[in-house]
Amino acid sequence: MTNTAALLDRARAGFGTLSVSGKYVDTAFKWLETWMTDGAFQEYVPQIEYLIESEKWDFLLDSFYQVIPFGTGGRRGLVGIGPNRINPWTIQSSAQGHSQYLTKQFGEKAAQRGVVLTFDVRKYTQQGIYDNARPNPIMNLDGLQLAIAAARVYAANGIKVYMFESARSTPELSFAIRHLNAISGDMFSASHNLPTDNGKKVYDQYGGQLIPPDDQALVDEVTGNVTEIKSLEFEEAKQKGLVEIVHEALDNDYFDAVCAVSLSRERDVKIVYSPLHGTGLTSVYPVLKKLGFEVSLDPQTSNLSGAFENVTFNIPNPEVIESFGISLPYAAEVNADILISTDPDADRIGVMAKHNKDWQFLTGNEIGIILTNYVISKYASSGRLNPESTLIKTEVTTSLMQKIAEKNGVRSIGNLLVGFKYIGDIMNKIEAEGKINDFIFGAEESHGYLTGNYARDKDAACAALWISEHAAELKKQNKTLLDDLNNIYATYGYCHNYLTEIRLLGAKGMEQIGSIMDHLRSSVIESFGRFTVAEKFDRWQGDPQPHLSKTDTSARNIIIYNIENLTDTSSIKVTVRPSGTEPKIKMYFEVVGTPCDIQQLEEEKQKIIDIRTQLEKTVMQYCYRLLDVDFPERGFLLFWQLPLMDKLKYFEIEEEIAGLKSIPDADHRKTRLKDLLGFLGANPIEKINKAFREKYGDGVLEYLELTDIE
Repeated sequence: MTNTAALLDRARAGFGTLSVSGKYVDTAFKWLETWMTDGAFQEYVPQIEYLIESEKWDFLLDSFYQVIPFGTGGRRGLVGIGPNRINPWTIQSSAQGHSQYLTKQFGEKAAQRGVVLTFDVRKYTQQGIYDNARPNPIMNLDGLQLAIAAARVYAANGIKVYMFESARSTPELSFAIRHLNAISGDMFSASHNLPTDNGKKVYDQYGGQLIPPDDQALVDEVTGNVTEIKSLEFEEAKQKGLVEIVHEALDNDYFDAVCAVSLSRERDVKIVYSPLHGTGLTSVYPVLKKLGFEVSLDPQTSNLSGAFENVTFNIPNPEVIESFGISLPYAAEVNADILISTDPDADRIGVMAKHNKDWQFLTGNEIGIILTNYVISKYASSGRLNPESTLIKTEVTTSLMQKIAEKNGVRSIGNLLVGFKYIGDIMNKIEAEGKINDFIFGAEESHGYLTGNYARDKDAACAALWISEHAAELKKQNKTLLDDLNNIYATYGYCHNYLTEIRLLGAKGMEQIGSIMDHLRSSVIESFGRFTVAEKFDRWQGDPQPHLSKTDTSARNIIIYNIENLTDTSSIKVTVRPSGTEPKIKMYFEVVGTPCDIQQLEEEKQKIIDIRTQLEKTVMQYCYRLLDVDFPERGFLLFWQLPLMDKLKYFEIEEEIAGLKSIPDADHRKTRLKDLLGFLGANPIEKINKAFREKYGDGVLEYLELTDIE
């Protein structure tokens, strides 16, 4: 028996020890055998052999049990070896399939019009997974390398490539596709994911991401019809004119397009901006500076870096308040009025505003509410509103935007499936009708916004522009963004939106997510505790039937529960869906109050928040019971994005953590604590401290009489 055959036998036996479905084991082994024996994967073999020899069965199975799926945000995930990882092969295989798809769809136009390639700051440097002593084709893999790998394939297929040589934002890619009249484009990014991730988002000729059934046609081409990956040396492709480098002139055209959506000349507001180490330095910052705003860069997070080393938890996600932890002290130090941040590819924006000497975090829905009210008031005062003026949002985005629009005579399209690509699709339809000037604003709850007609994906730059000039106008009136938001709440009723999740990793997690959705879909649930279900909507039902594609079915995997009103509410809604890009099931809670006097607003807010908290715990505990998990009440105090198994593991070791107090030597206590919390990744204390304090009265470090664990 050859060494390869012996290792494959060992892997099959190892997979057999795992408690996952046989279909996952069979698929994983089939892919593993291919990667071990096909010459196309020769450079990956030494590390695969290491994983088998090290008996990392869970990791191996997760790396090989599927090809990375095409979700609501394209393909993204862990960089690594195997078809379920981002690596040069999966990127080039996708590029080959994409080339074939474009050629079939557009013929010679695909070659003539070409594709635009852009990338952000990501670079894979994770240690402890693979063997440093063996060759590793993925170590230090960055966006430029992925873009070059893809460019070689497009060029070999005769498709021209327009390529940026340094990092740029996702919205600038969308703009560039439209500006250059390209047929398509790729963004190499994993958005706001951890530093271990990367990915590729595919864009159509309009500058938006593909929607069903087009995305399914692309997936089918990539996964079913790629028999050979064509490749041309990069320098040769440049010499043949198949690769053209994009220069600064396009940047300036993009800046001009964003600046053109300004609605005010007020600029007297002090801004601190944090790009969270990402590409906002090439979009948001120059746009604000070009328009004359006073902008200070946060000194700790304004270097381009895929390690995101100065971002709490190393999660560069402006949706998470903890991502502001490093930049907030600087904003306070320079006496800023607002603090703006963006994720690595600069399509999402985060905002904190100083209000009554305190800093307040604005959720994605709250930013959307403020901007909706702002643009409508500006359009109304300038006489630009008409019966066709249109606001667009997704199903899970706050309903208050729709209320504001309807009260002001603005058409609202508010039930779109999750993903900004569906907003872009509606924009395309409006443009085809010759009415694109009637589009005033598009928003999704995950901190994504767009206006104008220069792009088809969300852009933090235009949102930063509007937020900044609106804050300047309010400052002139001695008001803040929070004053504005509170006035809106008093007028329409406090609308409390809250997102949480159950993160379930690996093939087993996929099965668990599926089982939860199957149960919710098939069961008649009359109530969640004291919350009575009035109506249930399954987005698998309704038009179109049959679904357009598998990707359409996946996108429609949404269940909505309308809850009967309580004394203090005007509507209550729970929406449950699996993420399209990450291994988790997401739960959106919306509780809406009634209009009230501004003096009573804080009391009304607390009533609504208390209702949401009760509802959240009741619904999540229902789902935990479906997984046979007895989830402690204090578990809701842990960092919400931790995987479920990590949350449960914490409670298994909590007493052991507290027991470290008996170790006399402080250095020994510190070392043991670091060992115990290593599985939690960056900033572990912050992820567990609230739950620990609830039981022991002090935070971990105070209880153990330590200053830190660095």
